[in-house]
Amino acid sequence: MKRIAILASLVLLFGCSASVQQLADDNNWYQIGYQDGVKGSTHRSYDALNRLGDANITDYEQGYLVGVEEYCNPDFAYQIGLSGSYYEGVCEGTEDGQRFRMEWQRGWSEYNL
Repeated sequence: MKRIAILASLVLLFGCSASVQQLADDNNWYQIGYQDGVKGSTHRSYDALNRLGDANITDYEQGYLVGVEEYCNPDFAYQIGLSGSYYEGVCEGTEDGQRFRMEWQRGWSEYNL
């Protein structure tokens, strides 16, 4: 039940999030980084960020690290894999990175059956 509530919260968070360009226009680089990280996306290149506007790389990186830390929770990795979400390897090198990958792979394998 707890997992369902957390996953529902994440869905609502993504549904209500502002567009990346709107966040860049508002100079909210932390939020752009956080959204990328919590979705498990790889870090945007500096060129990609600067195409959005005059990027604040430090804020982006701080937000990204917080988002990745939340994403890399191995307790939810199985659900991420089971939902069909591809894992881009952002948890490699973290404390629970290996456990995350194993749990994600277990869910991914069931998704692909």
